Amino acid sequence: MSKKIQLYSLATPNGQKVSVALHELGLDFDTHVIDIRKGDQFTDEFKKINPNSKIPALVDPDGPGGKELALFESGAILLYLAEKTGKLLPADPAANWETVSWLMFQMGGVGPMFGQFGHFTKYAPEKVPYAINRYTTEAKRLLGVLEARLTGRQYIMGDDYTIADIATFPWVVCLSAFYNADEALGLADFKAVQAWVNRCMERPASKVSVFGAYNCWVIASCDAGGGAMCKEVALSAYDNADEALGLADFKAVQAWVDRCMERPASKAGMHVAPFPAS
Repeated sequence: MSKKIQLYSLATPNGQKVSVALHELGLDFDTHVIDIRKGDQFTDEFKKINPNSKIPALVDPDGPGGKELALFESGAILLYLAEKTGKLLPADPAANWETVSWLMFQMGGVGPMFGQFGHFTKYAPEKVPYAINRYTTEAKRLLGVLEARLTGRQYIMGDDYTIADIATFPWVVCLSAFYNADEALGLADFKAVQAWVNRCMERPASKVSVFGAYNCWVIASCDAGGGAMCKEVALSAYDNADEALGLADFKAVQAWVDRCMERPASKAGMHVAPFPAS
């Protein structure tokens, strides 16, 4: 196996956070797309890495003691990467544990509740008013907790960008960009959250990890014919491979991508705002 870290993931909020962290930390890694729509997560090969059949999962061939380490659960992966590098966690012990508290807030609250909100408002085969009301109320409450925390702060831990931010902001982006919840949740009312998300999204690691990977997933979801094109777009948008691969030399591929990008589903997918403007 390559000595690079191996990331097994998809452009969901949980998948994005690990990619963001790897880019922030400047760690070299290979990405393996696990297409959950096709059931890739249930293959015997993937279950050896994560027996729970969920993304993301990560294999570090240079783990503790130089031994290979397989990890699953995005929060555990973020903690591991932060401790491995000594970055994205405060040096002060008290601040370190406070950061972990906010990481658990995302893992135990924001992720599950926002995910259930999205399921019952967008994907459920029938509308269940009780479930919609319950998860709408809880999503608003959690946004309120974030709003209070972020008022007067640049990031969750103040001036320092940490794994708590990385774990949480992709889920807030998802509310608007994928669940179309701007009106249902009154997202524009959460001014401090809005400003924080936009700051997070302006970071170079977020631009390649969230915009590039996420938009390809959106296109593939909107238009079944967009999947192959997404892989070509991802070479440039996600991996910044223009120069390394000489993408401009592939004229026919370039023309084909341009045609695909003119499709309505592609235009919608590639122009997702990170958060509603004020």
